[in-house]
Amino acid sequence: MRFDKRNDVLGTVNRGNAAESGLCTLCRADCEGKCETWLSSLVGRKLLYPRDFGIVTAGANNTTHVGVSYNALRIQGYAYGAHGIDGRLSNDPDDCIFPNVDLTTEFGREVKTKARIPLMTGALGSTFVAAKYWDAFAIGGALVGIPIVIGENVVGVDRDSEIRNGKIAKAPELDRRIDTYLRYFDGYGAIIVQMNVEDTRNGVAAYVAEKYGDKCIIELKWGQGAKDIGGEIQVTSIDYALFLKKRGYVVDPNPELPEVQQAFEKGAIRSFARHSRLGGTQLSRVDLVREDFMKSVAYLRSLGFKRISLKTGSYGMEELAMAIKFATDAKLDLLTIDGSGGGTGMSPWNMMQSWGVPSILLHAKAHQYAAYLAAKGEQVVDLSFAGGFALEDSIFKALALGAPYTKLVCMGRAVMIPGFLGANIEGALNPERKAAVSGNWDRLPRTVGDIGGSAEEIFACYYDVEKKVGKDEMKHIPYGAMAFWTLADKLSCGLQQLMAGARKFTIDQLHRNDLFAANRETARETGIAHCGDANDALARKILES
Repeated sequence: MRFDKRNDVLGTVNRGNAAESGLCTLCRADCEGKCETWLSSLVGRKLLYPRDFGIVTAGANNTTHVGVSYNALRIQGYAYGAHGIDGRLSNDPDDCIFPNVDLTTEFGREVKTKARIPLMTGALGSTFVAAKYWDAFAIGGALVGIPIVIGENVVGVDRDSEIRNGKIAKAPELDRRIDTYLRYFDGYGAIIVQMNVEDTRNGVAAYVAEKYGDKCIIELKWGQGAKDIGGEIQVTSIDYALFLKKRGYVVDPNPELPEVQQAFEKGAIRSFARHSRLGGTQLSRVDLVREDFMKSVAYLRSLGFKRISLKTGSYGMEELAMAIKFATDAKLDLLTIDGSGGGTGMSPWNMMQSWGVPSILLHAKAHQYAAYLAAKGEQVVDLSFAGGFALEDSIFKALALGAPYTKLVCMGRAVMIPGFLGANIEGALNPERKAAVSGNWDRLPRTVGDIGGSAEEIFACYYDVEKKVGKDEMKHIPYGAMAFWTLADKLSCGLQQLMAGARKFTIDQLHRNDLFAANRETARETGIAHCGDANDALARKILES
């Protein structure tokens, strides 16, 4: 495994078991540290390098020769050339420095959406974690200049929303989320509003179109990588459970049953799970799914949406082909393909462990299908890959594996960590703000106190944010957004360094040849050459010269 619980080189440690991404399998909002992503949210690009410079030497412990995963892909470097500097091939060493790598990207069919770095958030929907820390996520994402996704069910679970005659008349929580992002939006990034079955029934699209027009991208949803049964949350109030049941959700156990109410009163039942419905159950053939999908897209366009995206999960190859083909035919702007198996909500644990296609296999096949359509002369929908990404090398690998179709990498849990951490720090330093920002600490733990005792000392990018918004506006910037910016800065710098080593200075220059596989099985499954075979023919020409 690449990720042990402890990384002595960086001075990081996982509180729990380390997943393939390097995050703990169970990431806690109150965590006192300090995995790599957690610490990167404070010290930023410093964590790209081994600690204790001047008294140490360091060596890699990455044993990626076993198993098929993104960690078994390695990044190929080159000893000459530089592609993409000001759109040209450069031989000037003063040009070929990693800060000159341009990380901007864009996606979309008719209308292009720009992003400062090739990153977007996962869908942050009806989970209470998403609601409590939204300001950090939204403001941080807007300042960095990346798309952020408002996930499913936000309107349906909002007790202050009003649904009249089956359609939304008032949606304060949805409005709050959109308005928070747009306040700091400067032309880079986007706010994406996702819809599931219940959202479609409730008229979310019509509400967003009427109130926000083309300021938002609307997203259809076909599942995610964590589960295939619809979204779920857990509630501990029977009154709230009854409210959700009346809103039309599946609530388990059923709070309307007398025996369930008795069990709750006695304490035998203490919480309820609210589930969404499976989509597409009224359809039985692919042609019917296609027809229904095209009707949905046509309806959204009739409302005035110029940008439409689709999110799909880790289903099998038939559904993957449907997603790519239908999205291409419908001229959608983005297709996010989410591999197994993570989630930010309350996904069933053994379902996450056992369901669906692992990310690298799903993404490799997505490239194969996209290339097939492109060879037929079709303009393939722009892609975003999701599922187990947290580090800068993950971004590089996903973009290169899906090149030239992949424009973004989607991170879910990783980019939520700075929101948690910043809120905890803000609450500890400003007790009067603790409840407002959902802080979990009464004091700074040693892991943070060793770095500093004020926001200016703790966040490596504090003054970068201040330069962006101005001194007066800093009082409105949550610490979680500062941490978000700091993590994004580390990821950006690390990606620039990896791209410079591959001699690629713009995102569109990345290619599958910039990767090689560390083992034969990964090479076979992905179509990426084994490291012993990559460029071997060119090597033999040199030997024969």
